[in-house]
Amino acid sequence: MNTATTQKPHGPLAGIKVIDLSRVLAGPYCTGMMADLGAEVIKIEVPDHGDDSRHLGPFIDGESVYYGLINRGKRSIELDLKADADRQILFQLITESDVVVENFRPGVTKRLGIDFDSVKQLNPNIIYASISGFGQNSPLASYPAYDIVAQAMSGLMSVTGFPESGPTRSGESIGDVCAGVFASWAISSALFARERHGEGAQYIDVAMVDVLLSMQLTGLSNLFANGEAPSLVGNRHPVSTPFDTYQAKDGLVVIAIASEKLFQRLCECMEKPELPQDSRYLNDPVRTINQAALRQEIEDWTGTKSVEEVCDLLLNAGVPASPIHNLQQATQSEHAQVRQVLTHLNDGGTPLISQPVFFNGVKPKVTQRAPVLGEGNERYKPTTMMKSAETMQ
Repeated sequence: MNTATTQKPHGPLAGIKVIDLSRVLAGPYCTGMMADLGAEVIKIEVPDHGDDSRHLGPFIDGESVYYGLINRGKRSIELDLKADADRQILFQLITESDVVVENFRPGVTKRLGIDFDSVKQLNPNIIYASISGFGQNSPLASYPAYDIVAQAMSGLMSVTGFPESGPTRSGESIGDVCAGVFASWAISSALFARERHGEGAQYIDVAMVDVLLSMQLTGLSNLFANGEAPSLVGNRHPVSTPFDTYQAKDGLVVIAIASEKLFQRLCECMEKPELPQDSRYLNDPVRTINQAALRQEIEDWTGTKSVEEVCDLLLNAGVPASPIHNLQQATQSEHAQVRQVLTHLNDGGTPLISQPVFFNGVKPKVTQRAPVLGEGNERYKPTTMMKSAETMQ
């Protein structure tokens, strides 16, 4: 896992140089996606300690698996951003780069002299992205924000969970991850605008709470239509019915119906073709009102079969259905193998998972492991540069 593979740069972002000042998840996820697509990502880390995520478990051979999944394909250099000499090295790197990504708490970069206004004086064509919990100009901007805070404040937790047990967070840090995805999209758009329209420096401000709010289309449509905040409905869809998890003989099965044609097919599979004519089930709105009675009808059928039997019958009839996989099952499935979800490096180290998009039928390959702390010092902090920086102190 400590042997890097050197290959000629390739991918849609080949030739783009990124200075990654971010830590832990949202920013590193963004720059990890860019590295997957061929960008040269230089990760700036605290000397002797590195990104805090290097110290998050679990570990394999003393290295954080979490850090490795997010920082594949990057190069690490150690810089103390409070030291003038190291800041001078950073300034030089910025003049040679295309993108800067940071996720400090708002105000920190200005104190360090590496905010957008300062950086664009060094590089008038820089694309500068800031990722934070609440954005740069929010009344909450100075407050700390972990993913669970963003999920809570965005309203997402209020519609996630069961009425009996109350709100719950999503099983993954989707506020961080989705903020990283939106940031990478915005950076790529800004690079395109610079190339196509000759636009100069651009500043991108991404807030985790904003991202999660923008993604809640079903809940927002209900809010705007009814004037009331949507409530907890468990696994059930708040508008379409039946659209939920149902009890089979050996576990839960997902069934998702979002049209009258699909409901008819479900009823035929259940050997109850008359149900769509029942006044309680004539259309989506009345099925939703009567969802408890319809659940009983469905579970009287699913309860006599295994999850696999239910899925086979429904999928063959064109009805969306699924078992509930754990992560091991999901990553080892035939689908995951065909779609090249996991990548194993040439040294046979820990599996990696890269961005999921295919370009012209080809998925860009991750060819480099996550960097050893400071392994890029010699390359990006040449002796002449360091000596020059020291004379400026």
